[in-house]
Amino acid sequence: MSIIHELKNRRAIRDYRKQDVEEEKINFLLDAATWAPNDKMREPWSFYVLKGEAKQRYEQLAKEYLQERFPTKPHLIESSLNVLTTTPVHIIVTSDIVPNDPEATKDNEYAVCCAIHSMWLAAKELGLGFVWRTRGVGLVHDERLYQFIGSPENKRVIGNVFIGYPNVEKITKMKQPKRTSYKEKTTWL
Repeated sequence: MSIIHELKNRRAIRDYRKQDVEEEKINFLLDAATWAPNDKMREPWSFYVLKGEAKQRYEQLAKEYLQERFPTKPHLIESSLNVLTTTPVHIIVTSDIVPNDPEATKDNEYAVCCAIHSMWLAAKELGLGFVWRTRGVGLVHDERLYQFIGSPENKRVIGNVFIGYPNVEKITKMKQPKRTSYKEKTTWL
């Protein structure tokens, strides 16, 4: 496996087969996340895994959120809810807030972003699809999500990741992404 190949071929997968993700694979992803670089070994991440009944409660919460946010866009609500109902596993990922230390708090957020990306690459190795949601159905910026996971103190939600076995037919129709060359984004000093 070439890391650069995997990075270039990573995709946000939103369409999944109706197939549960095995617990050992979820554990593999969570373990991969814990190996992310992090400042002063604070290991600032926490994970909230949603399956079954918890996922159904989350879907209801998301439905209420979307209906409030987009009251005149029923098709958007329907398509967003379809993504939720067809996604077998959600993992809400939080970062520790360090009281009275905004710099450490920010460093923690960066570390958690690395942890999520580590999960993403590990998911690809396991044949799983993965997408990191921060807005919309991810509910990352909505207080109801904090309440849903138990309102943990000193935690900030960084993302809601959706995981499942990809719908192969949809993947074959995905366009190859185009990236701006690093040469256009780099200044050598």
